[in-house]
Amino acid sequence: MVQLILADQSHIDTISELAHTIWNAHYVPIIGQEQVDYMLEQMYNKENLKLQLEVNKHQFYLIHNDNVCEGFISVSSNNQADYFLHKFYIHKHESSNGLGTECLKTLIELLKPKSLTLTVNRQNYKSINFLLYIIIDISCA
Repeated sequence: MVQLILADQSHIDTISELAHTIWNAHYVPIIGQEQVDYMLEQMYNKENLKLQLEVNKHQFYLIHNDNVCEGFISVSSNNQADYFLHKFYIHKHESSNGLGTECLKTLIELLKPKSLTLTVNRQNYKSINFLLYIIIDISCA
């Protein structure tokens, strides 16, 4: 069973560790190790994660599947209706088994957004295909 656990400062180490593991497994073939290392240092050092939580008001959710932390999501909103999805990362060994779909549906149910916007690297075909699938699945439900 999937649970989204609202993260706080006490979870910064967990988020940073998850980011390093997931980014190195997924993004190296897309953008290269040097760019992955740079992005991890810029976005996932403890100080920057603290800023994202406190100053930028990002809401981080740890993704738990059967009580195992498998990834995280980050969103923000200025009006509690229109959200931006900053981060949506799941361990590679959990991809293609429905966990991402279940997470996104749970997030939408939790937030009840009027809109949910995100950006994806144009070379990240796996994520683009997943998002197209989930959009079709949600709109047909």
